[in-house]
Amino acid sequence: MRILLVEDHEDLGEAIEKRLRTAGHSVEWVRDGADVMATARSEPFDAVALDLTLPGRDGIALLAELRREKFAAPILVITARSEIDDRVSLLDLGADDYLVKPFDLRELEARLRALIRRTGGQTSSTIAAGNLEVDLAGLAVTVGGRHLELGRREFRLLEIFVTHLNKVVPKERLMNQLFNFDEAVSINALELHVSRLRRKLEGADIEIGTVRGVGYIAKAPDDR
Repeated sequence: MRILLVEDHEDLGEAIEKRLRTAGHSVEWVRDGADVMATARSEPFDAVALDLTLPGRDGIALLAELRREKFAAPILVITARSEIDDRVSLLDLGADDYLVKPFDLRELEARLRALIRRTGGQTSSTIAAGNLEVDLAGLAVTVGGRHLELGRREFRLLEIFVTHLNKVVPKERLMNQLFNFDEAVSINALELHVSRLRRKLEGADIEIGTVRGVGYIAKAPDDR
């Protein structure tokens, strides 16, 4: 996932960023509320983790403006407000979920995964394509019941492909979702990851095809 993290508390923000990046997600961390709208407009994001107490601009005002501008990505609000009226107001303003401080980082990651699944119409964290099964929550892949060893980015690449079966995924989008803003990488790095993933998926009921000049498309057995 490509996640926009809005958090001004340095220790908490660093812990969240480290947790999400370790899990293979691409994270853009914004610390000042005044910078949020420009960042949200600059790149597509899969989800937002938004703290409400920010310098520069209030998180509630940002939430309302994001929704007024038809910002479609799910928003997980991080709040210290536990009163039911506050939580109801946040949901009515356009938040998709909320997390009350203090919280476990595992729960934050799980809630973000659930929001992404819900947006994509998925009801389970496991996706099957023929003999291939991908457990998005457990970060596990099996082919015909055999466990497949994938690197962190290889797994995220496969996740993107299986959640977009039969759809062309542009290389630019893959670059954005696999690599962080501060990483200086070329398109060759993406092509290398795709090549390695294809080799590891030999024998799996999925085919990753190249759409010349655009990107890639993954197809399951019945769709080839």
